[in-house]
Amino acid sequence: MESSLFPVAVFFAAIFTNNILLTNYLGMCSFLSVSRELKTSLGLGAAVIFVMAFTTLLNWLVYNYILIPLELEYLRFIVFIVVIAAFVQIVEMIIERVSEGLYAALGIFLPLITVNCAILGVSLFMVIRNYGLLSSFLFGLGSGIGWTLAILAMAGIRQKLNIARVPKGLEGAGITLIITGMMALAFMGFSGMINIS
Repeated sequence: MESSLFPVAVFFAAIFTNNILLTNYLGMCSFLSVSRELKTSLGLGAAVIFVMAFTTLLNWLVYNYILIPLELEYLRFIVFIVVIAAFVQIVEMIIERVSEGLYAALGIFLPLITVNCAILGVSLFMVIRNYGLLSSFLFGLGSGIGWTLAILAMAGIRQKLNIARVPKGLEGAGITLIITGMMALAFMGFSGMINIS
């Protein structure tokens, strides 16, 4: 039985001290590619929060109520990916209906949420850390929020860099990776506050 404060600690740790992107460097490909504009980053971030929170919950249920009783734990990678892929298809259809502009702006990166290693990583960390149902859901939600905060911060910085003088050798990926490292160092400042592993 989990204490009532443990899930809350897991939630805030997932956002700040154990940020899935800036601590574990998971989900970097879409982070680097989509973080050029705030609107696109916010749309992808919202989709990642939604998918990450609910696929973690679904994967917890599938793992604990199907895979463990049937002694099929070794299939968790395949099953987790199938759950994530199905859920992303639903999100993709919803975004296409609600906002065609956002759907077009996200382009290839919306289907790539399916293979976003951050989403799979959260489900695997949930199993490794033996979280309960509530902790797993809050871990997924917090990880999605942390990933979104990171991509929004990067998008804001990159928009400012469009009017800044960046040395020729650092333009593009070079300056983006340097800023990502600096953001990771900034998030490390929270590490003494809450650390749930």
